Amino acid sequence: MSARLAGGMFWFSMVIVTPAWAQEDLNSLLEPIRAKYQLPALAAAVADEGKVIAIGAVGTRVLGQDIPVTLDDRFHLGSDTKAMTAVLAGKLVDEGRLAWSTTIGDVFGESMPGLNPGFAAITLEQLLSHTSGIPTDNEEIAALYFGNAYDDTPTNLRRKIISEWGSKHEPAPGDVGSFHYANLGYTIVGAMVEQVTGKPWENLIQSEIFAPLGLTTAGLGPQATTGLYDAPVGHAVGDDGQIEPRPWGPSADVPTVIGPAGSAHMSVRDFVTWAAWNAGGGKRGPSLVTPETLAMIHAPHVSMEIPDPPPGTPTSGQYGFGWGLVEFEWAPEPLLTHNGSNSMNLATVLIDPELDLAITVVTNFPGKGADSALREVMKVLYEGYSPSGAIP
Repeated sequence: MSARLAGGMFWFSMVIVTPAWAQEDLNSLLEPIRAKYQLPALAAAVADEGKVIAIGAVGTRVLGQDIPVTLDDRFHLGSDTKAMTAVLAGKLVDEGRLAWSTTIGDVFGESMPGLNPGFAAITLEQLLSHTSGIPTDNEEIAALYFGNAYDDTPTNLRRKIISEWGSKHEPAPGDVGSFHYANLGYTIVGAMVEQVTGKPWENLIQSEIFAPLGLTTAGLGPQATTGLYDAPVGHAVGDDGQIEPRPWGPSADVPTVIGPAGSAHMSVRDFVTWAAWNAGGGKRGPSLVTPETLAMIHAPHVSMEIPDPPPGTPTSGQYGFGWGLVEFEWAPEPLLTHNGSNSMNLATVLIDPELDLAITVVTNFPGKGADSALREVMKVLYEGYSPSGAIP
């Protein structure tokens, strides 16, 4: 038997076991890993029962420049935004304004009479679990994201994308119910939330997620202020291996229209605060959604098998609403996790609701090396701060 004590200490066989790195400052753990994988910056945090017990941030905001990162620096979260969009939808379910069975047609039917019946029949649950039959981003979908990026507000652009795609396509019967990771699906969820509330998704995530949780560094889009290197900026890697910082402007993030699928940024401290709220099952305030609704969001809804996945994506597991349930060789049971990248940054979150433990790891660099670095940090932190990590 083992029990976790405060500050990353463990009780086992009447002996307190304290890993050398198990201290509030994680910099000495992070720096060798950052250097090993040649990352500009690397940050991580651990929360136990809602309290941040370990945190660190090392490296520079811009590769090749001496601009040290800080604990309050904003990192891009990419698709880790999806779980936040799921909570916004869950809040409307709690209020009776949506149901998991609500369809695209139920929300937009009267204003979009040209939608194909199969597309209109897609439910909120299917969109959130990637089982709608909508495909993973392809050239046609990317053209919708980028083609009208400057023509209208994100809210109106989302409606235009739904109308254009939905009038030309409907899911193949064999695809409905199977897992196809679809950013377009979460873009549609954002639009459904906007249609029901009459408010932009960008306002809602601020007022319903960021503000109640006190995520003071949280925002949307590129993490650095235009003209300033006041946050770790993302880096693009060309086919020739050339590395280019992407600090500001349209090239620094995904198009704003797909914000609900992946445009949030915040400090690693705020990120683990969000993760800790999830690890506590929503029972430790604020009450964003009911515990029952959060359990629905966390619950597995579909099995996933992903051959040759991109960096940050597991090969298999189960998927809930913005959360994967994945087996790790170093954990006794599958854990809730998700990764996010806009191809210039990489972030990962891991929660163990049974232990009320949350871990976040972020970097301002993409690719397989960054993925390996984040996985290594996550493994070391979980093994060190969970009871099983104290067992020889």
